[in-house]
Amino acid sequence: MATKIARIGVEREAGFLYFLDKMGDVSRVPMARGGRSKKGASSKVAKAGVEREAGWLYFIDRDGDVARTKMARRGRASGS
Repeated sequence: MATKIARIGVEREAGFLYFLDKMGDVSRVPMARGGRSKKGASSKVAKAGVEREAGWLYFIDRDGDVARTKMARRGRASGS
């Protein structure tokens, strides 16, 4: 189950990949499709200022908000 961390409400545009950058802000980059190399620089979409914690996966959910979920680790005991 994912937990919302920041309510941003980013409006997505087709052809772009949206992600949380190193600064904790929402950025986007053009998608590469069909082996064609479309190199494009990432551009910042919204300032979120999220501070990441180890062991969590951060993503942009379908509402355009920043969410996180516990990372699944194979081969480790669930209590560790």
